[in-house]
Amino acid sequence: MDAGTKILVVGDVRGRFKQLFQRVEQVNKKAGPFEILCCVGDFFGDDKQNEELIAYKNGFKHITVPTYVLGPNKKEHTKYFADLADGEICTNLTYLGRRGVYTLSSGVKIAYLSGFEAAGATESSGSEFEFTKADVLAVRNSCLVSKNCSTEYRGVDVLLTSQWPYGMQEQENANASKLVSFLCREIKPRYHFCAINGTHYECAPFRMPKDETTQFELCTRFISLADVGNANKAKYIYALSLKPVDKSRLLDLVQKTTNEIPCPFIGLDLGGAVSKNDSSENRQYFYDMEGGNRKRQGGENNRRDKRPRIPQIDQEKCWFCLSSPDVEKHLIITVGEHFYLALAKGPINKNHVMILSTKHVPCAAQLSPEDWQELDKFKAALRKFFKSLGQVVCFTERHYKSVHLQINVLAFEEGYAWKIKHSFEDKAEEFNLEFETLPALDSVKMLPEMGPYFLAELPDDSTLITRQMKHFPIHFARDVFCSENLLNCDEKVNWKECLLERDEEVAYVEDFRKAFAPFDFTDD
Repeated sequence: MDAGTKILVVGDVRGRFKQLFQRVEQVNKKAGPFEILCCVGDFFGDDKQNEELIAYKNGFKHITVPTYVLGPNKKEHTKYFADLADGEICTNLTYLGRRGVYTLSSGVKIAYLSGFEAAGATESSGSEFEFTKADVLAVRNSCLVSKNCSTEYRGVDVLLTSQWPYGMQEQENANASKLVSFLCREIKPRYHFCAINGTHYECAPFRMPKDETTQFELCTRFISLADVGNANKAKYIYALSLKPVDKSRLLDLVQKTTNEIPCPFIGLDLGGAVSKNDSSENRQYFYDMEGGNRKRQGGENNRRDKRPRIPQIDQEKCWFCLSSPDVEKHLIITVGEHFYLALAKGPINKNHVMILSTKHVPCAAQLSPEDWQELDKFKAALRKFFKSLGQVVCFTERHYKSVHLQINVLAFEEGYAWKIKHSFEDKAEEFNLEFETLPALDSVKMLPEMGPYFLAELPDDSTLITRQMKHFPIHFARDVFCSENLLNCDEKVNWKECLLERDEEVAYVEDFRKAFAPFDFTDD
């Protein structure tokens, strides 16, 4: 297996602890070390069989790989999970809990859901060995909240359930759960393990449909594991090596294989288990400049008026309008008549700056001739400044889910100039975007009169532009700049992960202002 976090997963143990831990010890010596062993299905058996665990509890025998188990699937097993301190059953053997997301030290995320779907319970009336819609939504929300990049959700690494999802051989599996199907479709795990029905089954990989959390069609591999020590010698233990999704190359996550099958959960009738409003196909998790989910008012008159509405912006409440009390003035480097230059919040590096309009203007396409002239002067000054440092500069503007004109400015060593366009093209292919190539941007007339757009002005005097903005990745430019071909710092794609202390920001601003002074035309 490739270098990564090594994980073992086993099916129903049902009290065969000696056989399990001996087998795990052999596998760990041969192919380990493994960081974790996860157990799905029934971990405990009958009282007589469970006596095998006494030797491990007393310390006469040892569990070599930290082992985590799901909760009970039947009422008679709940007693084994009662009164556990911090979930510890014995040394190196831990009860994961009813549901949640467990993150390993490597960053691998494991979502888990214990028990069986509660019969007829759609909200929160399940017993100790059952899960409800509320449990499923809690796991879903934990996965979405824990993502470290606000541009696109990349899924989780592993989903552990005891019960099978509905839509996967449900004719042979009467106990399949529609809530598990919904959860799998929502959180998009790379691997989904389950057990209970005593068979080993592994289908070809399939892709989850894109929705409001991501425009990627992420791949899932479904694996059901047999009972430990089953007479048919069916596979009950599975080893895998994972690099966390948040640290993986995007191309590796979206690249298709030849043996894929259609997603079994597309168009699935959930039979009232969840409503349309619960699905990510109908929800928005990104920042919404329209203010979120507002109820329509005005009855029929409102329904008839389908014209796009221009949001009314209070300049005193805009983060970027210079007259706003909320603008972080310590980030400002220099101020012109129509524009000002500021350090980017959460900068990729010390020289990551932004050109912003002093008054409220939503995009460059709406600039007056006087505004455009000064914007050009800022760009020319920055090109000269970075050229004196042996660097070339790239300007980007995203007029999408942003209410104020912001032009990001980032420079690269001259030797990287030829790579920039290729990097944009590579990322565009990953995100299924199409760009038009224009000559140097020298007039507002080159921009769309209406509607959102994204553009990048490149060092070779060409301009890339797209109006394909549905589900456009918010941090697309940072994805390009931080890619392996350019700055090779994927951890900086999300600006929130790059926030600095105020004194650091002040130092960056002072350093840039001092270096930029010979090129600063605003002092003329």
